[in-house]
Amino acid sequence: MTLFLDSFWRAVAYCLRPRVIALSFLPLVIMVGLALGLGYFFWTPALDWVRGVLDSTVWLTHLWSWMDGIGVGNLTTVAAPLIIIFTITPLLVIVSLLVVAMLMTPALAGLVAERRFPQLERKRGGSLLTGILWALGSAALAAVALLISIPLWLVPPLILILPPLIWGWLTYRVMAFDALADHASRDERREIFRRHRGWLLGIGVLSGYLGAVPSVVWASGALFAAAFVILVPVAIWIYTLVFAFSSLWFSHYCLAALQDLRAQSSAVAPAADVAPAAPALSNDLDPHSTAATPPLAR
Repeated sequence: MTLFLDSFWRAVAYCLRPRVIALSFLPLVIMVGLALGLGYFFWTPALDWVRGVLDSTVWLTHLWSWMDGIGVGNLTTVAAPLIIIFTITPLLVIVSLLVVAMLMTPALAGLVAERRFPQLERKRGGSLLTGILWALGSAALAAVALLISIPLWLVPPLILILPPLIWGWLTYRVMAFDALADHASRDERREIFRRHRGWLLGIGVLSGYLGAVPSVVWASGALFAAAFVILVPVAIWIYTLVFAFSSLWFSHYCLAALQDLRAQSSAVAPAADVAPAAPALSNDLDPHSTAATPPLAR
């Protein structure tokens, strides 16, 4: 419990560091850059294509005529741009978050190691390929568990327990692996997972519940379309900050657990290496000793 709470408060404090705050704005920067680039090269062709599709659809033509009749025909001029914006925005968000997820976790784990554990040896027990395979395998298992558990969601309490539990398991598997990839060996990582599985799962579940906070903002964006342009970036920033907090929490916990594990191993190893010395035989009991042999009678 001490390590659990200590790593939690340290993660909260690290979220206030300028480097972490800057990383939390990274997906917004990437999204704006992608939007400007795509808009510069593809906005006009995409707009012409969408307008052509709208004009060639019979029932939409009747709809535009009816809207002209009631005095809201101007909406037809903004329909095509809105369709493009609402279609491309989720794709930009997903791409931005994936890029940040690949960059942020190693950067935050490195920040924690640099400031708290500069003397911790890097054994590099997890390569990039191993991490990718580990994440894909864990995601596949989580997907299977979700599909199997869907019938149980009809029971009211279980829908609030099973999905967060499964996502928490996936979160702890992926983030704990990333936190230990550079510093722990394969055996050390397995031992930490064995000893701290319950606490790591708890961190994953709590992180999953925190990750649901941006959903409120997404829902607000759907309800208040006029504020969509503002609410979507806010939701992205909150989600990235929650992701950063989760990465920091796992990094603090896992690296501290690794340090304790190595301290315990180094304390046990010298004691095992020192063997008790065999008692020396006294001359009186040693049959080969010359002092124990009586002198021959002459």
